[in-house]
Amino acid sequence: MKTLSKTREQFYWDRLRADVENWCRECHACRARKGPKTLANQKGQRTKGRLQRYNVGAPFERMALDILGPFPVTKKGNRYVLVLMDYFTKWPEAIPIPDQEASTVAEELVRSWISCYGVPMILHSDQGTNFNSTLFTQLCKLLGILKTRTTALHPESDGMVERFNRTILNHLSLFVSRNQIDWDTHLPLFLLAYRSAEHEVTRLTPAEMLFGRTLRLLCDILFGRPSETPSSP
Repeated sequence: MKTLSKTREQFYWDRLRADVENWCRECHACRARKGPKTLANQKGQRTKGRLQRYNVGAPFERMALDILGPFPVTKKGNRYVLVLMDYFTKWPEAIPIPDQEASTVAEELVRSWISCYGVPMILHSDQGTNFNSTLFTQLCKLLGILKTRTTALHPESDGMVERFNRTILNHLSLFVSRNQIDWDTHLPLFLLAYRSAEHEVTRLTPAEMLFGRTLRLLCDILFGRPSETPSSP
């Protein structure tokens, strides 16, 4: 349980595990979102999507790309989320965009990813027309990016980013307002939480995989990190 693991990093008290599990069970919003348990879950078996294994040896060598939406139009005019994720570190970006035109996707790819992390060697996406347009194809050719895509017979090959998309939807369903036009304001803190949580594949947080350290969170500022606590003389 990620909540339990994160709590143990900072705190300890008697019956910590029981208290955290009870707190999670009593979260009405979480229970409503997850729905009733299936027979498999009642037996302790978690249903997971099939994931295709890719050989990657360095951060930002292979990157996944997808678009999530449409959502209700926000006050800033955003309706979609451009999702990008690194296969090696699992480091994600979720960028609100007004449309899914090829020009918008190409501009955000350069502005929000390439300008920060450099040019990936491989860019993997589904068969969306925006990812296979002449403009996007020419951009990849200009930057020397190998463009790959899923096939109709093997949609599970994009399973990593599809599971991340479900995580985004779960988060937004818990925190957006009733009129649902503020969802884009919740993405930054969602990304902070995801980058700071242990990934089930790497057993490390995306931040640790990328930077070699965990990100400083609000609880670290309020209570300090265990390694920063002065020892007794």
